[in-house]
Amino acid sequence: MQLSDNIRGAMLMTGSMTAFTVNDAFMKGVLIDVPLFQALFLRSIGVVFCLVILCKALGQLKFDLGRRDWTLMVLRALSEAIGALCFLSALSKMPIANVASILQALPLTVSLCGALFLGEALGWRRLTAIFAGFCGVLLIVQPGGANFNAASLYAVAAVVVVTFRDLVVRRMSPETPSLMIALTAAVIVMLMAGVGSAGITWAEMPPLIWTQLGFATLFVIGGYVFSVATMRVGEISFIAPFRYTSLIVALVLGYVFFGELPGALALCGAAIVVAMGLFTLYREARLKARNQMIAGRLR
Repeated sequence: MQLSDNIRGAMLMTGSMTAFTVNDAFMKGVLIDVPLFQALFLRSIGVVFCLVILCKALGQLKFDLGRRDWTLMVLRALSEAIGALCFLSALSKMPIANVASILQALPLTVSLCGALFLGEALGWRRLTAIFAGFCGVLLIVQPGGANFNAASLYAVAAVVVVTFRDLVVRRMSPETPSLMIALTAAVIVMLMAGVGSAGITWAEMPPLIWTQLGFATLFVIGGYVFSVATMRVGEISFIAPFRYTSLIVALVLGYVFFGELPGALALCGAAIVVAMGLFTLYREARLKARNQMIAGRLR
């Protein structure tokens, strides 16, 4: 049976989100015994090495980019590095599913900031969905409540920083290679983590920790490869909702390997965030299709 481009794209998106989430689970295990900067630096070395090979193999190792694209790539890389630190700081101190749930607010924050800073259209329906989604995030974080975990603020900070990262990507020229963007970010993360790790006492790493770190590196590379392939097949409006499979994977891994299960309020908040994110993606697809149809009639 021959698969359609949309189905292949959905499978690749699911694979990408699953790979990134499995990487998160391995890193969570590593961070129990290893300082954050040490773990991130060692993983980044492996990621940079693999991405260089991939870029060269796929002809994406290009340094003759314009000054504007290099500036945007460095800005994106810096935000990626800060976002990684915030995300892993949250991951080391709270359930993986809770962190993943907060990160699902990204489509909402990107849509809102796209309207505020890039002049993109945003109707009342999507504004309502964004507001409801932010209420869902509050249910997950539960500020002032008995189950409030201060580490959740790191996850919220990661959303803010990664939103900036995604807005920067929208300003890049289409000719900028995707893997080159990822490689630049990985190099910046490695350098920042290397500087941070120089000022701490490194922990000993038995074979189990090295194995976990190795698998984390392999899965994060797999996530990058799948995510790049995803953008080359199918319609983004059909494929994008499958990014939420990461939350399902996080729930399963958190329960099976760490005995974590979010509370009822957090699960309710996660459901609201996902539902509003899906609605926002749906509305964006509808508006894009309508604009294309109007443009076609005017030709």
